[in-house]
Amino acid sequence: MQNKIATAKETLFEREVRQGLTAYPKHLSSKYFYDAVGDKLFQDIMALPEYYLTNCEHNILEAHKNEIAKHFAADGSPFSLFELGAGDGKKTKVLLEHFIDQKLNFDYRPIDISQNALDQLESSIKQELPKVEVSPLQGTYFDTLKNIGQEHQKRKIILFLGSNIGNLLHDQAIDFLKKLREVMQEGDLVFMGFDQKKDPQTILDAYNDPTKITAAFNKNILTRINTEMDANFNLDNFKHWEVYDPETGTAKSYLVSVKKQEVRIEQLELTVRFDAWESIHTEISQKYDDKVVEWLAEESGLSIETQFTDPKNYYKNYLFKK
Repeated sequence: MQNKIATAKETLFEREVRQGLTAYPKHLSSKYFYDAVGDKLFQDIMALPEYYLTNCEHNILEAHKNEIAKHFAADGSPFSLFELGAGDGKKTKVLLEHFIDQKLNFDYRPIDISQNALDQLESSIKQELPKVEVSPLQGTYFDTLKNIGQEHQKRKIILFLGSNIGNLLHDQAIDFLKKLREVMQEGDLVFMGFDQKKDPQTILDAYNDPTKITAAFNKNILTRINTEMDANFNLDNFKHWEVYDPETGTAKSYLVSVKKQEVRIEQLELTVRFDAWESIHTEISQKYDDKVVEWLAEESGLSIETQFTDPKNYYKNYLFKK
């Protein structure tokens, strides 16, 4: 494998692609699924009947918005609503509209790695909910936590919807929750979605839809490498594969090479060799139950204030305090 030494001029994306494709086993980060194309594909995924997570959480927010508002505005003081991984904000708008109707004193600060998603979200909010004060922040969760920590004028309510916490292994999730705790002051809250353990087939179907939109979403990372790093990945030579372990509650996504092949990434001066049926691990989607969430909270120095669930108990939103 030809591999030039990484330089300081490499972007984070380039550096992580180099590291991931020269490792054994190979891996790439799911955060790089997202660009203009990836954002649209993920919106299509959320509309799929198999992808139950979106509807479940939307139903929770709609059914419990009044109680949620009472928790967020408990002492009547103004607050900033930070949302990590805001995406298109479709579910969050349920809360934003209700908060405006209730005349709550708040501002909304969506955070996302995709500037395209933030631009679209800001535009849609200004059109649909012009009374909402919106200030987008572009970046990764961990980078923007620093910005959250610097916000002391108002109480902070931190939203982390869509069970995005499930993209982290348990030790990573604990580290992440500890970082959240560090930026919290007395009265701050974290409102977070956790997909629950359920029939394994239901989970597999959510990440392996027959229309293959999820496969295209996963393969978009290869398209980005082709476009942004002058590579020659043939997407037809890779198969999207999903597995779920009901014991650990871990769903994993892979791109599997269907043949022995070489891929050249000119920008990195790197040739990557694949054996037939060799995999690239791209994503995990952790599933939870109350015991696991209680353990994560305890390990992180957080306590569970309350929880909300959908009628099928497929999904839960937990409210944490310091």
